[in-house]
Amino acid sequence: MKVIILGGFLGSGKTSVLLQLSRYIVGDTPENSTKVVILENEIGEVSIDDSLLKNNGYAVTNLFSGCVCCTMSGELILNLCKIRDDFNPELVLMEATGVAFPDNIRTTINQSLPELEVYITCITDAKRWLRLLRPMEMLLEGQLAAADVILINKIDMVDSLTLTAVEASIRTFNNGAEFFKISAAQPINPIILKTVLNPEQEIQINE
Repeated sequence: MKVIILGGFLGSGKTSVLLQLSRYIVGDTPENSTKVVILENEIGEVSIDDSLLKNNGYAVTNLFSGCVCCTMSGELILNLCKIRDDFNPELVLMEATGVAFPDNIRTTINQSLPELEVYITCITDAKRWLRLLRPMEMLLEGQLAAADVILINKIDMVDSLTLTAVEASIRTFNNGAEFFKISAAQPINPIILKTVLNPEQEIQINE
């Protein structure tokens, strides 16, 4: 069982990416829906994301009442074990809360369930990046530093000079990840989705 953690600050586009990943995996074949389980890690009451996922035909359960990276790690492990035993999916897509540090989640899983493959994709917001950088620098750095794949989202909302500056800034936090520029409001190149799902494989794309 493979776990893909989708991290990134609030409003960066995690749910839009998650939906496209889910559709890519399931396709038009309903029986394939058992291949993927979606976990949400939302703080607070029922989220807009939850309604959006349900409206798109996915059964979703909010498993966490707090930030999984610090207060709910025991519950995370119990639920992953239950998912494995009850559904045995090929893939778990976990949408982390916008203030979580995805690498802490991966460490928690690796310590208790070392047999699982765990990868991190971090979604960033090209439109707001430079504005958020100074007040949120420590949080953004913590989210990006250990990512296997980094998606620079909302590229349709900035000019080329801004996008170049955003990418250069992001690379100062992590220059070793696979980088892709996307607009999650539009269909994402299947090769990019395949890379998110299989970051251990070298997949080339001509942007």
